[in-house]
Amino acid sequence: MTETNATTLSRQDYLALVRRKRLYSAIILTIFVALMVSGFRTADARNAGGFFAGLHRFFDFPSEIFSEAITKWRRFPELLWRYLPSLFETLNIAALAIVLGGLGAVVLALVSTHGLAPWPRAIPLFRRTMDVMRALPEIVVALVLIYLLGGGPVPAMAAIALHTTGALGKLFSEVAENADLKPVEGLASTGAGWVQRMWFGVLPQVAPNWSSYALLRFEINIRASAILGFVGAGGIGYDLKTALQWGQGRYDAVVAIFALLFATIVIVDHISDRARGRLVRGAKATEGRI
Repeated sequence: MTETNATTLSRQDYLALVRRKRLYSAIILTIFVALMVSGFRTADARNAGGFFAGLHRFFDFPSEIFSEAITKWRRFPELLWRYLPSLFETLNIAALAIVLGGLGAVVLALVSTHGLAPWPRAIPLFRRTMDVMRALPEIVVALVLIYLLGGGPVPAMAAIALHTTGALGKLFSEVAENADLKPVEGLASTGAGWVQRMWFGVLPQVAPNWSSYALLRFEINIRASAILGFVGAGGIGYDLKTALQWGQGRYDAVVAIFALLFATIVIVDHISDRARGRLVRGAKATEGRI
């Protein structure tokens, strides 16, 4: 076979592969659209009212809330000050959850990473444990803990910390798998124990990326702790639920709580974005020097 024929055949094979991929993509997209349409029609049929029939009233409730808040705008500073302790409680829940969940994630990540785990045969067990932690929704765990411990911030913190351990453990493990094993092998040759090898050989390499993921998770935990307040887990979410339940006459409090949450999330996002950028740039600069 000549070189020209071989080139023609390889081009034909490539075009056939491209056509096959396009066909598979079109089939998958068609199935996805069909499922979305059928699911929407089923949900709309089971709903008390039709989606499109009530679409024109979409902004009725928000306009009612904001119109009442505007008429009572003089009370806004007082309400912000009143709900500030609840906001601090929500931030404390998120912060403690990231600390406890992060520590658990570090341990699970190191014992479930190939080349680093002290018990290689137990790696599947630790990985499945993290899968279970991630699969359990925080709100379900919080409801169970509220039933056992009663309402308050402790069930929310424990539920978020459990989910944080599974989520960060997976991310930490993926970062640790890309760590250079030469420092670990060098420490092992000097007789260093497993903890010493991890502390001096692995953690300096993965710390910037791990810190970046932890900051991102802290943002998520703030939102989760606010949501869990709706099921009686304390924090500013519980105050928001109470204000909404009281209905008209308390909508100014609803707007004040939303304003506090929005401002907090924006500030935390901005600070963590800058911190993550510096951590990632520092890690790349270190790798370049190495």
